[in-house]
Amino acid sequence: MIKKQSLKSLKTIVVEWGDCDPAQIVYFPRYFVFFDACTTALFKKAGLPKQTAIKKYGIIGIPMVAVQASFRSPSRFSDEVEVISEIMEFRRSSFFVRHQLFNKGILSVECLETRVWASISAKNPEKIESTPIPQEVIARFSRPSQPAKASRKRGAGRK
Repeated sequence: MIKKQSLKSLKTIVVEWGDCDPAQIVYFPRYFVFFDACTTALFKKAGLPKQTAIKKYGIIGIPMVAVQASFRSPSRFSDEVEVISEIMEFRRSSFFVRHQLFNKGILSVECLETRVWASISAKNPEKIESTPIPQEVIARFSRPSQPAKASRKRGAGRK
């Protein structure tokens, strides 16, 4: 029996020279670029690419309003890392995305983003505001899903 769970996305990223500092370790802001691309991939997997969502629902995007990350072990130039992303919770107009970055099967970085469903303010077109997330959007992320690679080592690699 398949247990109902949230939709997950798996993205493989090769660490490039430009992602690294002089020690050839990923410069921490680059992880947030990776995770933004993973959120985009998650929406695409749910059948809702960003451009489609923008046009269909009249939003300007899904900006990040808060982020928290835990860096457990470094990734280096030419490493091939995998990121598992999923939406952990939906609220009225915001949602929480968790990204887990694995390097050689070890959880290396974990990130929690808070994003909002945003549109131009009806009262002031110079401002943006959060708007309710349509139920049909939320439903796209509550599909049966096979867990991503079960061989992952949780918490390994901590120093």
